[in-house]
Amino acid sequence: MGKLVDDFNSYRTKMNDRIMESANTNIKRFFALDTTTYADGALDVKTKEMLGLVASMVLRCDDCIKYHLGKCYEAGVNHAEMNEIFMIANLVGGSIVIPHYRRAVEYWDELNAG
Repeated sequence: MGKLVDDFNSYRTKMNDRIMESANTNIKRFFALDTTTYADGALDVKTKEMLGLVASMVLRCDDCIKYHLGKCYEAGVNHAEMNEIFMIANLVGGSIVIPHYRRAVEYWDELNAG
């Protein structure tokens, strides 16, 4: 992968490991809840990751956007689907989402170049 993707994944892994070293039971349960929520269920993983990406863009969390872009890539989201995800996020979130949209496109391009 490219530098953006490698840097993000490396930092996320390092800090998650650090948090788990000293995390209390509630934090560990919260992390586990996050993991199990995105597992296959009534909705498949791909759909859940697309929903997570839209929510992350509307909430303007760049780390969450990168995470869900990576998961969408792994789940097989294609360019046409991603463009529709971006359009929904911009429609729901409004013009304030545009800077996050720019960074999301850059990250998505890097994922697909790798």
